Amino acid sequence: MLTTARGTVLSIDSVREDAQEITVDVDGHHARAIAYTSLTGPINVGDIVLLNTTAVKLGLGTGGYHFVMANLSAGEQDEECLGHIIKCRYTPVQHAVLSVEEENSPEREAINRFESLSGMPVVIGQLHSQLGPAAAAIKRKTQHRARVAYVMTDSAALPLAFSRNAAELKSKGIIDTTITTGQAFGGDIEAVNVYTGLIAAKEVAGADAAVVCPGPGNVGTGTMFGFSSIEQGEIINAVAVLGGTPIAIARISFADPRPRHRGLSHHTITALTKVALAKCILVLPMIDQMKLVALQEQIANSAIHYKHRTRIMDGWPGIEELREKGFKLSSMGRSFEEDPEFFLSAAAAGALAGEMLKTRL
Repeated sequence: MLTTARGTVLSIDSVREDAQEITVDVDGHHARAIAYTSLTGPINVGDIVLLNTTAVKLGLGTGGYHFVMANLSAGEQDEECLGHIIKCRYTPVQHAVLSVEEENSPEREAINRFESLSGMPVVIGQLHSQLGPAAAAIKRKTQHRARVAYVMTDSAALPLAFSRNAAELKSKGIIDTTITTGQAFGGDIEAVNVYTGLIAAKEVAGADAAVVCPGPGNVGTGTMFGFSSIEQGEIINAVAVLGGTPIAIARISFADPRPRHRGLSHHTITALTKVALAKCILVLPMIDQMKLVALQEQIANSAIHYKHRTRIMDGWPGIEELREKGFKLSSMGRSFEEDPEFFLSAAAAGALAGEMLKTRL
């Protein structure tokens, strides 16, 4: 069940495309909130807003914000809908978008003429924080000649605007196009599913490579199959079906206190051994030899060693690119210095994609 409250807007703290971060007064207490203006319309100081307070009450990891459900001070909204594909279907925030596949989409012809991804490298992550290092490595390895599309799935946050990372990466030229698939919304391009999202990356965005990751806020339960990023295996299959080259980011950590995520996470092992039916390339980063041997032993003791290929790549180019751009790395509350292998792993996968593109660009 969701919990709600009314709040008075005290300040507009930051604005990015389709999102306003605000401070509200709720029963005499100040709190942070986010409004998605495509759903609520613009918010102004003094407005009375209806808030979804569920995440904050539960103390969730991404629950530091309330979410504006409606601006009670605004009048009715009656904007013309250009598209007919509904996202967040059958919920109070369902809304229409112009999906790239629709008959009245100007890009429908491009989708119809698709034949193959023609080996296009597609880097597939499991956490949103892997997006930056992977995309930055592709840019660095290709001297910024490659166009990179971010394909966001709907297994975590649905509004792209929730991601500060995506907005910053785009503004700094690390990603060129954003594509939201399934129930996710707010990308430069809207697509019905990951398949057409990948097709749009090639045929509409003109991307040379794609990085597929969820938005912020994945779910995990500690069970073998009960985690959002199990979709990595399904996306590997989709890339193979479309004729691309699936490159899997290995979720690696030597700082995570949970045994199931130490070294090579069970999330990666399960997705690649139980779900992925097509072959992919799993990339390990160049790291301390003892740690690398431990990862290789985990792989040797799983079905990964005969179902997939493994490569070792230098992840530092992607990290250096982000540092030069002033992009701050963080995942699960840990910085690069606290958990370097996690970020180097994502950058190593991007480095392989960039290496593959050198002969094409």
